[in-house]
Amino acid sequence: MLSLYDTATQGIRPLAMRRPGHLSVYLCGPTVYGPPHLGHGRATLVYDILRRYLTWTGVQVRLVSNITDIDDKIIDRANREDRPWQEITHKCEDIWFRAMSALGVERPTDVPHATEYVASMVDMIATLVASDRAYTTSDGVYLSVTSVDDYGLLAHQKLEDMLAGGGEREVLGAGEKRHPADFALWKLSKPGEPSWPSPWGDGRPGWHSECVVMSLELLGEGFDLHCGGADLRFPHHENERAQAVALGKQFAAHWMHNGFVVDAEGEKMSKSLGNVANLLDLVEKYDPRAYRMLLLQTHYRSPVRVGQDNIDAAVKALSGIDAFVARIDAAGAVADVACLDAFRAAMDNDLDTPAATALMFDTMRRANAAADAGDVAGAASLVAAVREMCAAFGLSINDVGDVDPVMVAKATELDAARAAKDFARADALRGEIQAAGFVVETTKDGTRVRRG
Repeated sequence: MLSLYDTATQGIRPLAMRRPGHLSVYLCGPTVYGPPHLGHGRATLVYDILRRYLTWTGVQVRLVSNITDIDDKIIDRANREDRPWQEITHKCEDIWFRAMSALGVERPTDVPHATEYVASMVDMIATLVASDRAYTTSDGVYLSVTSVDDYGLLAHQKLEDMLAGGGEREVLGAGEKRHPADFALWKLSKPGEPSWPSPWGDGRPGWHSECVVMSLELLGEGFDLHCGGADLRFPHHENERAQAVALGKQFAAHWMHNGFVVDAEGEKMSKSLGNVANLLDLVEKYDPRAYRMLLLQTHYRSPVRVGQDNIDAAVKALSGIDAFVARIDAAGAVADVACLDAFRAAMDNDLDTPAATALMFDTMRRANAAADAGDVAGAASLVAAVREMCAAFGLSINDVGDVDPVMVAKATELDAARAAKDFARADALRGEIQAAGFVVETTKDGTRVRRG
């Protein structure tokens, strides 16, 4: 049985399922006001790996991941660019799912949009006001955090030690708050801003109210697992949980958070490759599987640095896997049982993908040795095990075939254009190669071309 670290209890414990064999998961999705960055990619890939592994073991996973399509940042961008806010959200959502598809991330089972649930949020807030857990001010409605006995559970801090407000999304000028940590449930709108009707005046929901409503409505009380990046632990997830507690509802049974993407000094960052501005850049310039491969070799709770060296290493490792699988015919072979048992043991230990990945590479080494020794059946069984591991990781295996010499020549020309800093020509050549159905991989050793 899979055991995961639980942020609430600060320990690794079995991931219990409300309904055996069925896992209900809520993952905080994107706020669609800009292109997805490397940090977004890490969060979605970690939970895609979790989902694929559990599915591989026979568990039915229902993954709900929302779209925040109304938020201060969306409004700010719309005002700066003098564009309808819906135009920004629709375009950015399309870009998000293009990037996720390129990374091989499966679409969530449910993709609720915050704007579809405003009426339910108004109802929830009205219930909190009626029970005196929330109160009105001249700029909106706030939750009284002192009415929630265990407020701070996920932050592991006492209320008096916490930072005030709601992080980057704190309502400015909220001088009427009863406690500095009280946070906005409803924000009265300013002239020209998008708004919805409510008993307190036209406005929009606070960020922290969106996910609690959508998760409870779609997954029900006591759903199994709530996921997200470590930056969401406080205040966002703490404030979600506080509203559910204030409503007298049982919320998530288990909390899972992934670590940051960091720079060389260990500081959190959104991008770190000099020639990569966002996830779409990453999948266009490198093997789209490379980021998944890199993350598999780092524990999900640890910080990870994304740089040219480890992206190149991931691309090289992927080429080695493709070539390995192509070398030995494993058609009809039964996967080595001992290998898969060891693989499950690693994955069930807090999703220890570094240990599981190391096992996969060791299995490849053993298979090559068996093939060299003439043990065809043994090698095929080990290859079949590697295929199973890749499937559980969500790591696709590409067919290694002969590459058109014309494409190889274009790749050489592309490198020459890059060296001459003729980036427009390099991009045009890259587009021609990709349009012909080939994958272009850029490394420090030059450009490689392989069949897609």
